[in-house]
This record gives sequence, C-alpha cells and structure tokens, in this order.
Amino acid sequence: MKCHRSNGSSRTYSLLIEERNVPNNNEYNKVSVLVVGAGPAGLATAIQLRVLRPDIDVCVIDKALDLGNHNLSGAVLEKEPLHSLLDAAKPDWRDTDEAKDVLANVIDKDDILFLLGRGMSFNIFWALKMAKSMGIGWGQMIHHGDYSLSISKLTKWLGNIAREKGVEVLTGFAADRIVMDGPTAVGVKLIDQGIDKEGHKQPNYVEGETIKAKFIVLAEGCDGLVTERFVEAAGLKRESHQLYSLGVKELIKVTPEQYAKFSRGRVIHAMGYPIWTPVIGPGMFGGGIVYAGAEDHLAVGMIVGLDWKYRNFNAQDALVRFKEHSYVKPFIEGGTVVEAGAKMIPEGGWYAVPRDPHTGSIGKDNVMILGDSAGFVNMLKIKGLHNALESGMQAARAIVTCMDKPEGAAKRYTDNVEGSNIAKEMKSAKNARQTIAKFGPLQGMPLSVLGGWLPKFKVEPDYEMMTAAPYRLKPNQNFDKDTFTAVAATEHREEQPSHLTILDRTICETKCTPVYGSPCITFCPAGVYETIHGEVKPANPSNCLHCKTCQRKCPFDNIRWTAPEGGGGPRYKRM
Repeated sequence: MKCHRSNGSSRTYSLLIEERNVPNNNEYNKVSVLVVGAGPAGLATAIQLRVLRPDIDVCVIDKALDLGNHNLSGAVLEKEPLHSLLDAAKPDWRDTDEAKDVLANVIDKDDILFLLGRGMSFNIFWALKMAKSMGIGWGQMIHHGDYSLSISKLTKWLGNIAREKGVEVLTGFAADRIVMDGPTAVGVKLIDQGIDKEGHKQPNYVEGETIKAKFIVLAEGCDGLVTERFVEAAGLKRESHQLYSLGVKELIKVTPEQYAKFSRGRVIHAMGYPIWTPVIGPGMFGGGIVYAGAEDHLAVGMIVGLDWKYRNFNAQDALVRFKEHSYVKPFIEGGTVVEAGAKMIPEGGWYAVPRDPHTGSIGKDNVMILGDSAGFVNMLKIKGLHNALESGMQAARAIVTCMDKPEGAAKRYTDNVEGSNIAKEMKSAKNARQTIAKFGPLQGMPLSVLGGWLPKFKVEPDYEMMTAAPYRLKPNQNFDKDTFTAVAATEHREEQPSHLTILDRTICETKCTPVYGSPCITFCPAGVYETIHGEVKPANPSNCLHCKTCQRKCPFDNIRWTAPEGGGGPRYKRM
C-alpha cells in the first residue's frame, strides 16, 4: 500500500518496515501482533505486550495522518488503568513534561445539573452522592479525583511511549478488512491507493497490501469498519442491537478571567434543556458538557442518543442552545472556537458486545475486539476510556499466554475481561441504555437504576426511531457547518472515490425526502450531504469527520461508510 501524505511522499507498508530494519522480522509484510487502531485501547495492548515480552514484534496501524488526529472524547479518565499501564512501562512517567501537560487537570468540582429552559438550573450532585452511598447505579457518575484531559494528546503521548518500547506505530495506513483462510484470520488487507473518482486506476495506483499476522487486535473505536466486517464474516452475534450517541464538541479560547472563574479542576455534566423537557418535550437522551482544557480553553460539547425521533434535529443546534443557557454562557461568551469535531459513542452496553455464539469469545480464535469497538462504555458512568485501556492490557496478557496457540487468544482474552473490573462495571449497567430507549428519559432513567432486576428489553435500531415530528427548539439560523469543519482541519484527497455511498437512490426520492425531508443533510455535522438537481448526494466527502452518524441514523439504513485513503479525515490535536 502507498500512504499518500500531505508532504507528497509515499511509502508502502513493507518498504517502510524494511527501511526501519525491524528486528526479528525478515518478512516485511508479516508481524506477530497487528493492532488496527492507534487509540488508547490499541496502544495499551502494544505497550503492555512489550512490557511482558520485549522480544515480540508488534505493529500498530491507524488511518489518521498522525497520532491523535482521529481521537475525540470529553474526556474524563479514571486513574487506575492508566497508572497501572505506565508504572510498568515507564516508571518515571510522573516526572515527564508530557504527564504534566496531559494530566494537568484533576477534577475537584463536579457539577451535575438539570437544566429547565434557557434560564433555570438545578445542581443534582447531592442526589448522585446519595445514590452512591446507597449503591444505586447512577451514583457511579461521580468524577472526583479523575483526570479531565484531551484524548488526542493522551493518544499521542501513549503512541510515543509505545515507540520507545520498540513498537512500530504507523499512521496513514487505512485497513479495509480481515483476510480469512477458511475459518482462520491470517492478516489485514489495506485500502487500495491511487484510484480516481470514477474508479479508474491512476499512474500512482498501488493495491493495498495484506499484512499477515499471528494475532489481530481490533481497536478502531466506535463502529469500526474492519471490526463490523469481521463481526459479519465470522458470524459473531450481539444479544441486543448496538445503540449509539453522537457527540459534538468545541474547544473555545476564553479570557483568563473566565477560565479562572470556571477553574481548572471543574467539570459540568448537564441533562434536560435543550434536548429533554419532561412532559412537553423534546424527549432525547444525553446532555451537555463543559470541561477545562489547557490554560484559557474550555471544552463544550453536546451528546445526544441516536434514537432521537425528530426529522430536522441536528446535535449542533442543541449545542448552540446549550451554550446560550444562562449557566453556561458567562464562561464562554465572547470566546473563539479554535477546534471542533464529532464522534459517535457506543451505548448498547454488555448485551451489545459482539461474541462468538459457540464460545462466547469477544472476537474469534486469534482476533480480539477491544474498547469502543467492543462497546465497553459504562452508561451509568457515561465513561469508557478507562475500560478501553484495561481491555488493551487484558488482550496483551492473553496474547502472551497463547503464543503457542493463537487460536485460543480470543477465549483467553474474554476470560480475562470477565474476571476484570470491565465486566463488573458493564454488568452493573447492562440494561441502562435499553431501558431509557424503551421508556424514554422521564420513566427510563429512574427505572434504569434497577439494573439487573429488569428483563432484557428488546429495542429497535436507532435508525428506526425517526418520525416526521420536528424539533421544536431549532434555532432560527442554520448552524455554520463550514466553520465547524474548517477548525476540525479535515482533509481528504479530492480525486479519490467517495467513501460514502447511498445504496438505493429511489428510497431517497420516494420515501425519505417526502416523509422526513432528507435528514442526513441536517444531522451530518460536516455538511457532507446536499440536494443537487433534486437528488440527495454525499456531495462533499472531503468534509467528512469520520463520525459515521449517517450510516447509523439514515431512517432507511441506506448509507454506507467505508474508509478513504490513509491520512484523510480530521486532524484533531486537542480534542
């Protein structure tokens, strides 16, 4: 595969490995452990592997141009898994400049709010504190002592530590699928490069190489392309549909006075307005966040469950309303948005983890599924980053144990997860999101605290929940998606084929547009979709932020996302 980079240089995977003179690897397209995805879960696997077995060859590939470019989260991180990983890999990590930068913000003020209308707010932290003392589920959503950080910066730091440990971390390499030899996974096929918009091979065309691997770790993040293709090809099953939310986030430069008033150790999580008002509606699950970033920067975001029913809803409109609320506005008024982005979050919980129906493995044989790819987000905490790191370490331990029997790795990894805090947490929240999806926020949130005592509710996929009802709090002015996309710094090679496909255009013309008004045009945070000469098209694929919302929210399940050439997409640095 050739990786086209912004400076115009290109490399095949095998040539790059050959040039780096990787020890113990004379076959340049073969590696013992291949990790797909250089996020926290994948990098934790690689780092832990080199701690346990310094002689093992490990390669991590990622489709982003650079480390952290495709990583976006709030983010709040519980300390223990990160400390455990770093204590073993880099004992002096606490004294490094990177640690002092990335982990500068420790939460000491935790505002949990219910917003009612544009001017009223109620701090309900006391209720969560009481719930925690009584062992009630939502009591887990307390963040005192956790880190508030940029996942982009965390990922870059972990990637550099992995490289120090001898891991090959290669960015700009987009994976297409796992290659099977009968029932056995033998490698990963990379994306073809050098094709024009009509699908013709250009002079610089190079077919995507297949990287052969003894073990394959899937850590792509939410709704990963390779992961979902493997789930289908290997016959993995979920007990319940995966459910998603969409998070949109802005990093805002504020005055020193506003930053000091907010304070470095503070986080705000707010439910209610503008996405949920009891009885009169709207009735969506999710809420707003405000976190302290680096000096004089505040991160403001809106997270909304993809099971919303409003045909003209856009999460960015809700973000605008949230920023206008009287509690939030004083902290950010007059500020400048310096970075922005969007990402989906897997919320289906324990029942939505993909498993081999025969063995119960989270993966199959020598393929393991980690972090957000597996869906390890605890919905009672609204957190999953700590579980992603922990899953990476558990995968590494499984691989080391199964070096002579790779086909046993997924089962051993699953046993490790089942015996870890991941399973304990996920089981405590196993019904939380399904309960809210079934009954709505007003009834579902109180019922969800019953957790394990409730039956497993059957819920429909997010895309089936769309109705013709409008969102009543929609602002009068359309959201400026062009500016949002510009500060996300997203970029793709313009001449390549669109990586977004509308499967059946007649559905758009005869069903979707007449009933729902082409909602993909509205809800896509990057303005990819437009109506051109009466036809809905992914007209601006180069704007794509890789959130994949269109694939999961089109009301007729009529859009598919595939990976563009490596190096394309957003270029987050502080998200």
